[in-house]
Amino acid sequence: MSKREEYRSVVITLKETLPTITAQQHSLLLQQGVQQFGLSKDDAEEILNASGIVIGESVDYLDVLKLSIEELQDKSDSEISVRVNAAHRRAYSASLRAGGQPRLDGKTQEQWRTLLNKACDTLKNPQKRQEYLESYLIQHGSFVKQTDNLSQFKTQEQPTPQTTSRTSRTSLTSMFSSDDSEPEELITGTPNDMVFIPAGEFPMGNHDDSTDVKDNPLHIVHVDSFFMDKNLVTNIQYKEFVDANPEWQKASDWFDWHKKLKTSIRKKFHDGDYLKNWHENIYPDGKEHHPVTWVSWYAAMAYAEWIGKRLPTEAEWEKAARGGLMWQKYPWGNTIDTTYANYQSNIGDTTKVGEYPANGFGVYDMSGNVWEWCIDVYDADYYLESPKRNPISGASALKSVSVDMTDAPKYRVLRGGSWLDAPQFLCSDYRYKNVSTRTLSRIGFRCVKSVKT
Repeated sequence: MSKREEYRSVVITLKETLPTITAQQHSLLLQQGVQQFGLSKDDAEEILNASGIVIGESVDYLDVLKLSIEELQDKSDSEISVRVNAAHRRAYSASLRAGGQPRLDGKTQEQWRTLLNKACDTLKNPQKRQEYLESYLIQHGSFVKQTDNLSQFKTQEQPTPQTTSRTSRTSLTSMFSSDDSEPEELITGTPNDMVFIPAGEFPMGNHDDSTDVKDNPLHIVHVDSFFMDKNLVTNIQYKEFVDANPEWQKASDWFDWHKKLKTSIRKKFHDGDYLKNWHENIYPDGKEHHPVTWVSWYAAMAYAEWIGKRLPTEAEWEKAARGGLMWQKYPWGNTIDTTYANYQSNIGDTTKVGEYPANGFGVYDMSGNVWEWCIDVYDADYYLESPKRNPISGASALKSVSVDMTDAPKYRVLRGGSWLDAPQFLCSDYRYKNVSTRTLSRIGFRCVKSVKT
């Protein structure tokens, strides 16, 4: 496929995903055609114009029908339907009385009546109304609380993080960043060895029809801001954890059997190969700055809690991996070679963290070196109908994730590929799984931290 056709595919996919784009998004999309696909500005503009993609801010259906969100709050479907129908009749009658006179907003009367009908249809349909009001509340600095009745909504003010001076980005941030995201600035108090990932929307999943994308189809996701470790957790860092927490140490030799019930990891939290490459509780010589491996999901969760962080959600991981780039296979672009990552046994083992270039957010080794545990339960069908805001498989919210680790082992998500894997496994959208007790020489993790104001 030529670069021109690749760009056309991107535009068509975007059109199918978003009903409208803003003028800023249009400008960034045009810039992408020039910078990433090597097109002239005229060629890129021609493709955009031919696609029929609509440029303009999202339509406020409540304003169109002169309704307030309070009029829809805590009402039954039938009550909402009555209110919306009445508002539609008033607005439609006024439009008919105006005849063919031009409107002040530049729309023809026919365009306006079409918009009125669409607003009425959206607000009367429970599912469409739910999606619209979620988007509306997000754009107006609030969040939606979903209850058993889809027509009930409660709003809450969303705190605004304090920020410091503006810092430059090393790559173009996503055109899908939403209006409620923090400015391109660092939040005050960014923890050492972490980077700030801004809130906003991004296109999660794969738009390449040549690959099997059934478990991660292209969809738009909003993720709240968070901090992420620049690097994978290393052996020397994990050593501090096991020294401070004997119950997570590797089982000692046979002569210490009378102590190991209290001073080593419980069997239910691993598969028998925990820290397999360590000699007792000493990491391999010369590998203090290599990522820790042979760690289960349970062990990764325990380390994260001990250090005051957590594992990333799968959506957080993918947003961070993309580094602000759009529609690219890898964190750095569409091509791969051994200057970008440790993969396909080109070295035959892990490498020190940070040996390869960071992505646009300043995060290292998001592809290759080791697979990374995410907090989510693996569900092949989850992203067919997942929430648009902060999705997390296996839980309704982060606070509902089990941290006492008493549940039976489940398949958990792994992301990023490893030193052993072929290029396709290193793609930013590729999903992998393993049971939460599994330990391997190519599985590690890194931590994140929610932004607190």
